Amino acid sequence: MPLFAHPQYATQHDKMTRQPIASLVIELGLPTTVSMLVTNVYNIVDTAFVGQINTSASGATGVVFGLMAILQAVGFMFGHGSGSNISRQLGAEHPYRARQFSATAFYTSLLAGTAIGVFGLAFLDPLCRLLGSTGTILPYARAYAAFILLAAPAMVTSCVMNNILRYEGHATFAMVGLVSGGVLNILGDAVFIFGFDMGIAGAGLSTMLSQYISAGILLAPFLRGKTQASFALRYFPLRQAAMTADEAAEQAATHEKTPGPALLWELLELIVLTGLPSLVRQGLGSISTMLLNGQAGLYGDAAIAAMSIVARVTNFLFCVGLGIGQGFQPVSAYNYGARIYSRVRSAFFVTLGIGTGMMVVFAAGGYALAGPIVTFLRDDPEVVAIGVPALRIECVALVTFSVSVCANMLFQSIGLAGRATFLSALRSGACFIPVLLVLSQLFGLTGIMVAQPVADVLAALISVPFLVGFFRHLPQDGVA
Repeated sequence: MPLFAHPQYATQHDKMTRQPIASLVIELGLPTTVSMLVTNVYNIVDTAFVGQINTSASGATGVVFGLMAILQAVGFMFGHGSGSNISRQLGAEHPYRARQFSATAFYTSLLAGTAIGVFGLAFLDPLCRLLGSTGTILPYARAYAAFILLAAPAMVTSCVMNNILRYEGHATFAMVGLVSGGVLNILGDAVFIFGFDMGIAGAGLSTMLSQYISAGILLAPFLRGKTQASFALRYFPLRQAAMTADEAAEQAATHEKTPGPALLWELLELIVLTGLPSLVRQGLGSISTMLLNGQAGLYGDAAIAAMSIVARVTNFLFCVGLGIGQGFQPVSAYNYGARIYSRVRSAFFVTLGIGTGMMVVFAAGGYALAGPIVTFLRDDPEVVAIGVPALRIECVALVTFSVSVCANMLFQSIGLAGRATFLSALRSGACFIPVLLVLSQLFGLTGIMVAQPVADVLAALISVPFLVGFFRHLPQDGVA
C-alpha cells in the first residue's frame, strides 16, 4: 500500500493541505509557543535561583547562555535544515526521501553534539573566558558550563527531534517533550541548588539531567511509529538496505542516488544549506552575547548581570512571536512542496497578524512591569538601575520583531537559503554588532543598553523589500 494511501498518513496530508489556514497555524503554533514559554520560564527561574547566590553567579548565567546558544545553533541547523526538507518531501509525497533526511540529521547531529562536549570540556577555562567571564565570574561559569557540555549530545539532538516533529505537523508531541524537560529543570534547580546546597553547580546538574529526560521523551514518537520520519539505520544513506516496492518505485521516479557517500553528502549539503540561517542566527547570537558581555564587563559584574537578565526576559517575551512563526513553518513548507502557493501566502499574513498582536500585548506588559521583574531576578540596586531602562527600551522595539521573524522563517521553510541566511544575520549580527560597537563608544553604558532595540528595528525595515519582491513573483497554484 503506498504510504499516503494509509489512513494515518492520508489524514495528516489532508490536514496540512486543506485545513483552514488560521486554525492550522494556531493549532501548530500554540504548542510551540507553550514549549518556548515554559523553556524561558525555566531560564528566568534559573536566573532568579542563581541570583540568590551573588551577582557574580548571576553574571555566570549570562556567560553560559552564550555556550547554550552555540549548542542550539548546531541543533537548530540540523533541525530546521532537515525539518524543512522533510516537510517539503512529504508535501510532494516522497516519504522515503523524507526518512533519509531524518536519519541523516539525527546521527550527524548526535556526533556533532558529542564532539562539542568533548572539546569544550578539554578547554573549559579558555572557553569560559572567551564567552565573557571576568576573573570573579569564572569559577561560577566553569562549574555551570561543565554540566552543559556533558548535556551537549542531548541538547543538540533534542533540537533536531523537536523541529522534525513540528515540521511534520506533530507540534503537540514536541511540546510534551520540551515542557516536561522545562518543568523537571525548575524542580531540579530547587532540589540541587538549595536542597543539596550545590550552588550554581546544582543548576548545571539539573539542566543536564532534564535535557536527557526530555530527549528520551522526544524520541518516543519516532520509536513508536507515530511519525513519518524515522531514525532507523536502514534509512541512513551510507547503508545499503533492502527497500519496499513503494520505496524502490519512489527512488526510481525521483532519480535518487543509491545509498553511499555521494548520497550522504548530498543530503548533508541540503540540510546544512537549509539550516544555515538557524546556525547563523543562533551562532551570531552567541557571538553577540560574548561581545555584549565584554562591553558590559567594562562597567562591572552588575552590568553583565543586568544585560543577562534583560536578554532572558526579552527571550521570554519574543518567544511568543517566535512560537507562532514556528507554527507557520510546517504549513509553509508542506504547501510549498505540494505547490499550493496560495496557502503559503495566506499563512504568512495570518502569522504576521497574530504574532504582531501578541507581541504588542506582551511588550506592553514587560514595559509596565520592568521594575518588579528585574528586582525579582536580582535585587541589587546597581543591577536594577541598569536593567529596568534597558528592558523598557527593548520592549518598545519588540513590536517590530514579528516582521523580521516571519520573513526569515518563510524563506527558510521553502528552501530559499540565501535570503533566509542574510535575513537571519541581521538582528544579532550584521545590525547588532556594528550598532553595539559604535553606540558603546559614543554613549558608553547607555549605548550598550539601546544597541539591541536599534538592531531589531533595522532588521524589520530591511526585511520588508524581500517580502514584497517574493510575494509579487509567487507562482499560481500547481505551477512547478
